[in-house]
Amino acid sequence: MKGKILVTGADGFIGSHLTDLLLDEGYEVRALSQYNSFNNWGWLEGNKHKNLEIVCGDVRDAAFCRHIAKGVDTIFHLAALIAIPYSYVAPESYVDTNIKGTLNMCQAALDCGVKRIVVTSTSEVYGTAQYVPIDEKHPRQPQSPYSATKIGADAIAKSFYNAFQLPVVIARPFNTYGPRQSARAIIPTIISQIASGKRQILVGDLTPTRDFNFVKDTCRGFLALGTAQGIEGRDINIATGTEVTMKETLETIARLMGEDVEYVVDPQRLRPAKSEVFRLCGDNTLIKSLTDWKPQYTIETGLKETIDWFTCKENLAKYKTDIYNR
Repeated sequence: MKGKILVTGADGFIGSHLTDLLLDEGYEVRALSQYNSFNNWGWLEGNKHKNLEIVCGDVRDAAFCRHIAKGVDTIFHLAALIAIPYSYVAPESYVDTNIKGTLNMCQAALDCGVKRIVVTSTSEVYGTAQYVPIDEKHPRQPQSPYSATKIGADAIAKSFYNAFQLPVVIARPFNTYGPRQSARAIIPTIISQIASGKRQILVGDLTPTRDFNFVKDTCRGFLALGTAQGIEGRDINIATGTEVTMKETLETIARLMGEDVEYVVDPQRLRPAKSEVFRLCGDNTLIKSLTDWKPQYTIETGLKETIDWFTCKENLAKYKTDIYNR
């Protein structure tokens, strides 16, 4: 056994894939699923691995965070509210979960003597690129309440490193996609609409570019940042260094699925003008210099695996393709 790991947000998209990877690599995993009265474990449902311990709770509670941090070597802190459109509607809940939740987990890690905590950031903290590729020195631009709270969470984590020598690493993945992703994101909303038989695909603005990371590459990046020596106090991009427009992404998906579709702009899917991030393309020089990580998936190979998962009837049935998910 390699050690005990706590993953917060383990019931979600990236968190569940990271949990799978850690178990495959021989770690013992304590996985936090957000408490709910249905006792539903999200994407952890059905996972009965002998080295998996699922706990339910909320990172907004400091005492609970200390409880789950006891006896673990490393924490991967992924728990967050991440949907950008909903952050316009309920910004206070993002402050509570993203900023206060990160404060609670950093304090818990410090109190419990955790050897490393990897705090999850996002490329959204950079806003629309002032230059590309975007390196870690790029200015932060809070273009949505969501990105503002992630900037705040990053600052909280960095302050614990500077003030208390907490062994913090800030992982900053660019746009992750793959199986299990919420339909609020562009790739699953396109695939799920086409798979459900629609030929007029409802979308938002298709002109922005994104640096898309396949989820398995993102998770390998997390693992690399959780184990590499001497990188405490750094914030580090996980990126491919390439960019594609939303329109090119839609056309690639339609081609791979063998369907002739047209797109229709849905006004409710558009961000406010000053809030849209029009260009993201990450510089991955730092992570490649500090670890042995590099992306293994191209956009096409990642999309093929994602399409295969979404077009499985059992998986597609979990998505409400007629409803826009904020």
